Amino acid sequence: MASEQAPARPGFNPLVVIPVFDHEHAIATMVEGVLAADVPCLLVDDGSGAACARELDRLAALHAPRVGLLRLPVNQGKGGAVLAGFRQAGGEGYSHVLQIDADGQHDPADIPRFLALARAHPDDVVCGVPRYDASVPKGRLYGRYLTHVWVWINTLSFAIRDSMCGFRVYPLPPVLRLMDEETIGLRMDFDVEVLVRLFWRGIVVHNLPTRVTYPLDGVSHFDVWRDNVRISRMHTRLFFGMLRRLPRLLVRRAAVAS
Repeated sequence: MASEQAPARPGFNPLVVIPVFDHEHAIATMVEGVLAADVPCLLVDDGSGAACARELDRLAALHAPRVGLLRLPVNQGKGGAVLAGFRQAGGEGYSHVLQIDADGQHDPADIPRFLALARAHPDDVVCGVPRYDASVPKGRLYGRYLTHVWVWINTLSFAIRDSMCGFRVYPLPPVLRLMDEETIGLRMDFDVEVLVRLFWRGIVVHNLPTRVTYPLDGVSHFDVWRDNVRISRMHTRLFFGMLRRLPRLLVRRAAVAS
């Protein structure tokens, strides 16, 4: 069931969207952190099991109307859940979505910093740049740099410092247009692909350092084999997309350099 939010205010009107899949042990802490920032929140239940579904029902009832719940009948993947949250936010009149993960790896105390930068640059994306502690798996850490290199190639730019961090703020109108006009990966390829495609459309990216730990509830849904194959295919699609856009990207790069 979707949220019953207060009427939308004109201007900058953000909603926090949290995709949730079996994070029943961490999600209450994340919701408390979001509410401490005085921002409404939409939990997107991505086909979770019974225990997590009960916890999401409890949180939505306890904190209504500030916390809403959108339930997907079957698991869509992280990207599918976030895209569903975008649609819901757009239908409820919000101007921006702040995306944050459910597992506790992101610090909700940074939400005011992200929203302040988004308010100052309402047409742009604000993207988290992780500051890791010792909890980060070294394989994941090193693997991220390969994706960073491909993103720099596919954008002909170093403007995106980290394309995999799921803590970011999107302006909704260009994201909804992108969703209507192109296909975006629905799983762990989502965070990278949506950012590159928005960059191709001229959206400016602001990078904001933020503390990241791994993860509060010990649950990770990253499948080393399947998700790495999926991400590799995505980089291939983006590379050929970059080649089609090469003249425009070179003009943009020259304009930035000058």
